Parts: sequence; C-alpha cells; structure tokens
Amino acid sequence: MAQHILTTNGLVCPFPVQEAKAVMHDLEAGDELVIHFDCTQGTEAIPRWAAENGYGTKDFMKTGPAQWAITVVKP
Repeated sequence: MAQHILTTNGLVCPFPVQEAKAVMHDLEAGDELVIHFDCTQGTEAIPRWAAENGYGTKDFMKTGPAQWAITVVKP
C-alpha cells in the first residue's frame, strides 16, 4: 500500500475530480490518494465520485480557510 498526494488547489470543479480520476486509474489496490483542494463544490463532488466508483474515503478534513484534504482508497 502506497500513499500518493494530489494537490489541486486553484482548480475549480470539476477539475479536481478529473485529476483524481486520472491518478486513481494508475494506482494499485490498497493505495491511497490524498487530494488537497480548495473548490467548495469538491466537498460534495469528490466523496460522491469516490462512492460512485467503489472507492473508500477517510480522513476528510479542513486544512485551512476554504481548503480541504480527503484520502481516497482504491479497493
């Protein structure tokens, strides 16, 4: 299991989700992707995308004013 970091600060939705899709495609089962983002719509869009694709989520936290991080796990 490896942990990967994706920083999408400055990108508006849906670009954080699109970037995450591209990275998750190349990850191995059990790998984690920590997504840093500052798009408020991402607080709903990223967890929804993860659930719709069967990915687990954990450690969803606010990291600063209008900034968040979420860990998505590839099954």
